[in-house]
Amino acid sequence: MNNKQRISKIKKTLGNSSDIIVRELNDTLAYIYLESVSSDDKISNFLLKSITMLEEFDEIFKLLQKNIFNSHIEILNKFEDCYYYLASGYTCLFINKENKYIVIESKIKLDRGVSESQSEPIIRGPKDSFTENNALNIGLIRKRIKDPNLWVEESKIGTRTQTKVSIIYIKGVAKDININKIQQKLKKINIDGILDSGYIRDYLEENQKSAFPKVQSTERPDLTCQALLNGKIAIMVENSPYVLLLPAVLSDFLKSSDDYYQKAINTSFSRILRAIAFIITIITPAIYIALMTFNQEMIPDQLLISLATQRSQVPFPTFMEVLIFIIIFEILRQADLRAPNTSGAAMSIVGALVLGDAAVAAGIVSPIVIIVVAITSICELVFIDMDIINAIRQWRFIFIFSTIFTGIIGIVVAGIIFIIKLASLESLNVPYLSPFSPPNLTALKDSIVLFPTNMRTKRNQFIAEDIKKAGDS
Repeated sequence: MNNKQRISKIKKTLGNSSDIIVRELNDTLAYIYLESVSSDDKISNFLLKSITMLEEFDEIFKLLQKNIFNSHIEILNKFEDCYYYLASGYTCLFINKENKYIVIESKIKLDRGVSESQSEPIIRGPKDSFTENNALNIGLIRKRIKDPNLWVEESKIGTRTQTKVSIIYIKGVAKDININKIQQKLKKINIDGILDSGYIRDYLEENQKSAFPKVQSTERPDLTCQALLNGKIAIMVENSPYVLLLPAVLSDFLKSSDDYYQKAINTSFSRILRAIAFIITIITPAIYIALMTFNQEMIPDQLLISLATQRSQVPFPTFMEVLIFIIIFEILRQADLRAPNTSGAAMSIVGALVLGDAAVAAGIVSPIVIIVVAITSICELVFIDMDIINAIRQWRFIFIFSTIFTGIIGIVVAGIIFIIKLASLESLNVPYLSPFSPPNLTALKDSIVLFPTNMRTKRNQFIAEDIKKAGDS
């Protein structure tokens, strides 16, 4: 094909899009780019200046390859590859009577700069977070881990989007069997497009039905580096600020990245509070229903009389009023998340106060139910990851419905099923309740109770290939 045929074919394939820019310099040279993803200044500075400096046009392909002022130059052997590079912000240079094509990087900046994390705020520690730029995200990791064994493997997934997906790990620390398993899972993904890392989450998790997440997501580079140093594997997806970390166990969701920037004793206290909040937010409504419906003998007499007086005007059974108000709180939470920042918080606060006061005055619910639901919702706010929050909500309703007919016995039965379910889960062959079941004394030093850094000299043997950390005697 000559240059005119090539350009005509690209225009036809792209539907004569309005952002296609073509310039034919002479009978030999022509270039094409998409102005929506390319920078005119880069093309003028790097491509046109290089061409105008050429004094002869014999063997022009080799001359251009050597003299273009750009460090990102690719030589393509297939014409079909030009479409991917055009959409990626490259300029394609065509030369008549040549079956190879030169593509020059001319991307325009379409993403935001490094900013503070909005979804994972911390009190102490670095404030930067990942962005939608894949190369920048890798740089945020490399500036923290300068080990040559930090390997980045890239592949393209999505038949239409051709999205870059990077596997990041420390060679020799992460287990080879886990790396190979993730590589095989990514190769099997057959999907039109990937717009966020959440698209591939289901492909990476083990084939086990559970609401609890077995893949951790974060937009914090420091948390990602902590995971890599402990032998985990990071999955980075182009155009997504959230990185996936595997394997993930339940105790990971009770931790925060700034836990390691404080004294160990203070961090341990915070983690114990999170563990208590985890239990409270799941079973508190069920316990209230059980005590008020079946097991009233467990309530002190004075408190029972007070609760009975409060409920005397309520026409609904206990479980019904609890369900009503939990659903109202969840709707308010969704409204808070979706509303603009300028009105969201005010709307949720006013809505909760007005609805709560009006519901009590109207006799729809009793004051103690508002207290129970409020405590449950406040304890849920301790967790940041939406997947663990959704799992908590699901099991909260399971405990409530198991209590409706059998009281405390239902809570005990649901609790046993809950523990069995968690114990049966795995993430890359790592038990989900690790390091508690099976017990791992080394990993227990960084679980609910955090030991000082000089006492944590080994990694979790279920996760890492090399369990010894630097400085371990």
